[in-house]
Amino acid sequence: MAATLHRLVRATITTIVTLLAALSTVSVASADVSPMIVGGTRANINDYKYTVYLASTSGSQFCGGTLVKANKVVTAAHCTVGRTAASTRVVWGREDKQSSAGTVASVSSIWIHPSYTTATRGFDVSVLTLSTNLPAPYLPLATTADTALYAAGTQATILGWGTTSSGGSASRYLLKATVPVTSDATCSTAYGTSFVASAMVCAGYPNGGTDTCQGDSGGPMIAGGKLIGDTSWGRGCALAGYPGVYGRIATYNAAITAQL
Repeated sequence: MAATLHRLVRATITTIVTLLAALSTVSVASADVSPMIVGGTRANINDYKYTVYLASTSGSQFCGGTLVKANKVVTAAHCTVGRTAASTRVVWGREDKQSSAGTVASVSSIWIHPSYTTATRGFDVSVLTLSTNLPAPYLPLATTADTALYAAGTQATILGWGTTSSGGSASRYLLKATVPVTSDATCSTAYGTSFVASAMVCAGYPNGGTDTCQGDSGGPMIAGGKLIGDTSWGRGCALAGYPGVYGRIATYNAAITAQL
């Protein structure tokens, strides 16, 4: 699906990006990827301390993640495929990307689901092991028993530092929004065979307007006090009829737990 994009901001090596990085922490999305929170509001990092962002060694933010244990972060596989632990950092406790607050943790290892190929085929989940233990709170993982959390209409919280419009500028601050989980049938209508109900969950309003976007990939989708999804992909950002697509964490609970 040509119009389907991952929600990842890549730290590119073009001159333009180099110049932008010197001015701010905003990254430019590459042409083959699409999620920042569209239609969101400022979030207090103290209310969501398990929300972290992934950065390059130069400090450029490119994805989000969720702290699920003192030294473990869940993110999307498409955020980490092709990366090395040495080239990746996890930034914790920093609401404003231009501040020096919080902790910048090194990554000692990266696990990518062995069945991952592309986000639209599922298995879009990765676990980072940190060299530093970070303090609680940690967000529990949804389990296969949490079917109610995936029911259509469930209100879910999405968070990230990504762009506020497709192809736009990334947010300096952590943003949040609330979106309803959609039915599998609704998501299948939007994306056809690219949507795999056992591997994915969708969320968004019929008329669009609120969604994750570029740079939000890997970040948390929360309901019932649990991590039920990780930001994965979608067509554009906040478009009517095209909800955001998230990795269905309950499906991958056992595989993730084995890494913890």
